[in-house]
Formats: sequence, C-alpha cells, structure tokens
Amino acid sequence: MALYSISDLHLSFSCDKPMDIFRGWENHTDRLAANWNRVVTDDDTVVLPGDFSWGLKIEETLKDFEFLSKLNGKKIILKGNHDLWWGTKKKILEFFEKNDINNIEILFNNAFLVDGVSVCGSRGWFIDSPESDKKILLREAARLETSIKAGIELGGEPIVFIHYPPVYGDFVCREIFDIIKKYDIKKVYHGHIHGAGLNKSVSHFEGVDFKLVSCDCVDFTPVFVKK
Repeated sequence: MALYSISDLHLSFSCDKPMDIFRGWENHTDRLAANWNRVVTDDDTVVLPGDFSWGLKIEETLKDFEFLSKLNGKKIILKGNHDLWWGTKKKILEFFEKNDINNIEILFNNAFLVDGVSVCGSRGWFIDSPESDKKILLREAARLETSIKAGIELGGEPIVFIHYPPVYGDFVCREIFDIIKKYDIKKVYHGHIHGAGLNKSVSHFEGVDFKLVSCDCVDFTPVFVKK
C-alpha cells in the first residue's frame, strides 16, 4: 500500500470551463487517467489538496466525482479556493451515498490513518491576505490544528496536505506555518500554484519540506508520498 498526492484537477465534465485553453493542459483528463492508473493500484490512497471541480453546486460535480471514483485506489479530498460546490461535510457524504461513490473521503476537521501516516490538512489561506480576511485565516489555522491533533491521536506520522502554500517566494503565512512548526510537521504537500508560479515555489523552509503537487506541475501524475 502506498500514499500519493495530486492537486488542482480542475475537472469540468458538467460545466463549460475547459482547461485545454491553457498551455500544457491539452487532453489533461485523458493524460491524468492514464498516468494515475499506471502508478496507483487499488490498494493505494491518493490525497487531493483542493480545486477538484469547477462545479458551482454539488449536483454539478457528479460526473467529475464519477470520473475520480473510477480511477484506481482510495481518495481523500480537501477544499480549494475554486471548490465553490463545497458545502457541509454531512451534505457531501450524503451526496456520495446517494450516488454510490464509496471510495472517496473528505478531509475537514479530521484526519485519516493510512498505513502508518496520519493524513492531516485544511484549505489554508492566502499568504499575503488582507487584514479583512484575518478571521478566515485564523479559522483555517484552527482547522489545520484540529486536523493535526486528530492525526496525532491516530498514532501515525502526521503529514500535512493543504491547498494554499504556507510559504511562497518571500512570503510566509505565519498563522498557518507556526501551526506546522508547533507540531513538528516535517512534510507538507500543497497545490494552488500553476505555470510560471512554479519558479517561486519553496521546497524547504525552517526544517519543513514542501512539495507542490498541482497536476500541471507534476506531469498530471500522482506524486509518491510514502509506502
């Protein structure tokens, strides 16, 4: 059993939001499916740190979730800034049950134990967010801490998966990063960054390793985390 991660799939099977208008995204769903099933087995788990679907309502995500469900392995998904369809955890799980989606879990104020790893995380928030967003930022920091605590209780090695990078270029989101440091987290996997933004991504900061897993930055192939 192995753990992988890939972010920012930006699926749009039920809405008019094609990604192939962007350079490098041509036939990205076909490429993603082929690469995913080449490296991931049904015994593996893949964490998706946000920006899964362009759907505005959860009903508009059905074909996207059906696509994801058919790919190999178990999946754990968390919220990104473009996941406007995201409602309460209860509503999402009811949607899964109604549509017979049984291999996808929601990471939201909780954690999952995957073969010795405690999968923790939250959406996070903008690194240089305006003061008006302070309440949102502190709420996301609290959610991250709740998830990490749950992961520690599960007994595995806590690894953080988050949508927004806590460190990017010269910016550090201390409200988020200090939670990561507080619990001695060593590995963080994140999305949100695309294209030329890759040049400002940070791989190591103050003893923490970071990995950008936005699908266009990893050749639409899930990134190995741990076995």
